[in-house]
Amino acid sequence: MMIRRRWLAAAAGVLVIAAGSGGAVARQSALGSLGGVERGQWQLRDGEGAVRKICLRNPSALLQLRHWGAQCQHVVLENDGTSATIRYSCAGRGHGRTSITVETAHSVVIDTSGIVDGAPFAEQYEARRVGACQ
Repeated sequence: MMIRRRWLAAAAGVLVIAAGSGGAVARQSALGSLGGVERGQWQLRDGEGAVRKICLRNPSALLQLRHWGAQCQHVVLENDGTSATIRYSCAGRGHGRTSITVETAHSVVIDTSGIVDGAPFAEQYEARRVGACQ
């Protein structure tokens, strides 16, 4: 009886580990289009020519520019290797929908819209890596 309990506990542990790693793999591959985007100093130019610089430590941050740094839940709507569309929701801050097209490791196009702190936004950016973070 003792051996059977140990075996069941071990089997349950293996299932938890397998399920957990499967989720991690799914999340990592969900936005494979961002995998080649290099970290560093990026310049974002909006449709009116205004320029904004950011230090990009994690390429997925490009998905929620107006909710920068907020903890948000993401749902992948489309992902084809060079482009992706996600919908996200940030508790108490708003929500958005972002489409991103990776042209090269140093160049992406971002189209984002949604609600931030009760106000609507709709923006397009051409983003280019300009060097290392300063």
